[in-house]
Amino acid sequence: MRWLLFFFIAIPLVELYVLIEVGQGIGGLYTIILCVATALLGGLLVRQQGLMLLVDAQKQLAQGQVPAANMVQGIMVAVSGLLLFTPGLLTDTLGFLLLVPAIRQALLLCLVRTKKKQKAWVEGEVIPDDPHKLK
Repeated sequence: MRWLLFFFIAIPLVELYVLIEVGQGIGGLYTIILCVATALLGGLLVRQQGLMLLVDAQKQLAQGQVPAANMVQGIMVAVSGLLLFTPGLLTDTLGFLLLVPAIRQALLLCLVRTKKKQKAWVEGEVIPDDPHKLK
């Protein structure tokens, strides 16, 4: 919970700092144009990637397969869209990185490996209330 609060405070502050620094370097108007351009370009790319994933998922469903990987990648593309429409250059960078299929695949593999490591066996024995029932 503290991490979430930290991110809600830290990320906007870091974004603001980066925007101020970039604005001082290239000018305020060009910084605003850059933010709007990344949002527009990101929106087009998110739409394209989302449609590609949807078509691929439909093909897998037609073959009788469950498109689980496509669903997770679809969530990543949706998060990418949120990051791209959030004003700021760092969130735009993260959003564009999530649009790269190789990076999404690597994140998906990390998620699967982490999930496999979390599985644990629990051993125990059954002790009946009445030991004479088992005989």
